Amino acid sequence: MIGRFHRPDCDGYVQRVATMKILFVGDIVGQPGRKAVLTLLSRLSERYGRFDFILVNGENAAGGKGLTKAIVDELMGAGIHAITTGNHVWAQREILTFIDIQPNLVRPANYPKSAPGCGWTVVSNSSGAKLGVINIAGQVYMGGFDNPFQTLDAILPEIGEQAVCLFLDFHAEATAEKIAMGWHADGRVAAVVGTHTHVQTADERVLPGGTAYITDVGMTGPHDSVIGTRKEDVLHHFTTMLPARHNVAKGDVILCGVVIDVDDGSGKGLSIERIRMPLENQVP
Repeated sequence: MIGRFHRPDCDGYVQRVATMKILFVGDIVGQPGRKAVLTLLSRLSERYGRFDFILVNGENAAGGKGLTKAIVDELMGAGIHAITTGNHVWAQREILTFIDIQPNLVRPANYPKSAPGCGWTVVSNSSGAKLGVINIAGQVYMGGFDNPFQTLDAILPEIGEQAVCLFLDFHAEATAEKIAMGWHADGRVAAVVGTHTHVQTADERVLPGGTAYITDVGMTGPHDSVIGTRKEDVLHHFTTMLPARHNVAKGDVILCGVVIDVDDGSGKGLSIERIRMPLENQVP
């Protein structure tokens, strides 16, 4: 599509540039989150126009942790081009039977190379446009992942010329580590979006090198909760220090995400906008 204008060049002319519009939906939590995605995609298209690519983080889509094949098929059938994950990717063991044959489902690239699946993919849309989608997990408070910064450095040459526009879902806990990744990747990928904490941040911007950045996209699911889990379950654990079964909450379902415009000639990010869209006619 023809979109935003570049700044005037040295002769004062303004050139039109072809842009790629990407929708990324933050961590889908359980059935309420899936319902929000399936219901609200049409409304988002009405508001923003046709999306060239729609991406989601789906690592919590199955009952709050993990993914099943039926859920992956449901999301892909709704027009999702790629699903990223995170540290809960293996929570539903069923995924081990299909992740290797589903190229548009990626897991963190800094798992051991022997792990099933892949940490990046190149997806195409009906117009033939291509987007490289990378998934990397943080190290701080996240367990034994390989160095995420070195992982990105190794992936970029592998992708090479397969795709000019590159998108990174950095699934990490620590704010500082996410910001550092933004600066590390600036000018080398179109966007770095943070996931995992389920709390949307208000620091979206385009970095000087042309990378659209946000520390955390937020959660798509029940916000009358503690990051998607029933308040009662979490409060029982915190107040008694006893274990508690965590169940997905139901109320105040909101879709959180970002819309990013990318110059598909240079692969540079042009703009990023946060989204918080409630699911209407919710049953308490």
